[in-house]
Amino acid sequence: MTSTSDITATTTGLGDARAQEAFATVKKCVTLFGAVGAVVLGVVAVMAFTGQEASAFMWIRGAILLAVAPLLHRMTVRASQGSYKAFDRVRTLSAVLPIAIIGVDLIPGLCPAWYAVLQGLSALPLAGVAFVTRGAALRAAFPGEK
Repeated sequence: MTSTSDITATTTGLGDARAQEAFATVKKCVTLFGAVGAVVLGVVAVMAFTGQEASAFMWIRGAILLAVAPLLHRMTVRASQGSYKAFDRVRTLSAVLPIAIIGVDLIPGLCPAWYAVLQGLSALPLAGVAFVTRGAALRAAFPGEK
């Protein structure tokens, strides 16, 4: 028996092994982004509990970026099931977020260097997502969508 998602995946080219491999890579990158975000927030918590500097900016930004990870993962799952809207959102966010993360880190005096480095590391997997979602396999999976 064929489900509706199977029909959608087949008609959009998502049944292609290359497309599914690409989505598996995207999911791993998003998971890595979330893991690094959890590490960043954990380091901020340890710094705060040991009496060192942990500004409200560091707490809020760390929490927001960590909260984005499961949302991005869910969008990736929906995209792998054939949702062009979710795919487009993943592509857009993966291109914008690394630039925003690094751009904010470059503002002098806003955060300590160690925090900026960790946040920059969290942006790397998202850059990978931006690269993979613009690759041939996923472009072929959504050929007529604009």
